Amino acid sequence: MDKNLKLLEQLRQAEIMLENERGLNLRQKQELREHQNLSPFASFSDESGGRDILEEPCDLRTVYQRDRDRILHCKAFRRLKHKTQVFLEPEGDHYRTRLTHTLEVAQNARTIARALRLNEDLTEAIALGHDLGHTPFGHAGERALNEACRDGFEHHKQSIRVVELLEKHGEGLNLTKEVRDGILNHQTSGKPSTLEGKIVRLSDKIAYINHDIDDAIRGMIIKEEDIPSIYTDILGHSSGERLNTLIHDIVIHSEGKNDIVMSPEVEEAMLSLRKYMFRSVYTNKVAKSQEKKAENLVKQLFEYYVEHMNELPEEYIEMMEKTKESVEQVVCDYIAGMTDRYAISKFKELMIPGSWGIY
Repeated sequence: MDKNLKLLEQLRQAEIMLENERGLNLRQKQELREHQNLSPFASFSDESGGRDILEEPCDLRTVYQRDRDRILHCKAFRRLKHKTQVFLEPEGDHYRTRLTHTLEVAQNARTIARALRLNEDLTEAIALGHDLGHTPFGHAGERALNEACRDGFEHHKQSIRVVELLEKHGEGLNLTKEVRDGILNHQTSGKPSTLEGKIVRLSDKIAYINHDIDDAIRGMIIKEEDIPSIYTDILGHSSGERLNTLIHDIVIHSEGKNDIVMSPEVEEAMLSLRKYMFRSVYTNKVAKSQEKKAENLVKQLFEYYVEHMNELPEEYIEMMEKTKESVEQVVCDYIAGMTDRYAISKFKELMIPGSWGIY
């Protein structure tokens, strides 16, 4: 009898849903289902703070789905496949790039968001866009531009410049406020305004700590048994085990809360493991032996283009005239957008004499 009553209730709810959806387009139906299915702490698509430039809503996609698609189709996203994650020019096809890092962050973040019934589309959009402003040669390139440019350089701020200004020949992608907030605040000191942004902020660390360990082991910089057992006994003794522990811990301790949190024990182990990676890998002389060369290359490109601004691509010169940006800022924009191999190619073209002959 109880089973029949439950079935009748399900049918009644289905009829109510069909009646509510009558006359709505596909986007509106999705927005309605978000309110029916997601946590009350989720960021609902129809309650977004909107875009800086008003647009006609899509009849198929919610605003966050549209943002995700815009990021996926932009040029800056495609360039991530040829930008360094940690190791410069490693020998092998299986080391991470900035693109594969981004995809791993998105996968971890979506898993957490779905488990907590938060907005998976917003989460994915933030994750896919969080590193669009990264330089060639990873953090070596970022350090070089930060030292060379008078106003400094930070990749999370540059990611916002990419989506607000640099993409689409100066038009930007016109993303929603929530996506931009999540991108801007994905770094350790950031304070995202949405739970979805907080998920990406943690997922970024979870992804890079674990895949950087994997790459460091592949590159024979460390061995699994080198990692202090005080961390691995808590988090796990393989990348898979650690990912499982960290993701489950976030879900278990965040469920039903208007916050994204971890247990003190697991969070402390994760942060300590991150410090271990800085000591053993991120500052390792063997792993980072080429970084000084990369930094010098970026600085010399910066100095050259500041002195020869007329040699910048036309779209950057036009942007400088249109926005009244400084030469240094526009040169930063140009170099930050380069892939590793394009930066090397431009350096060779500008700094190294080519072959010539007498006829």
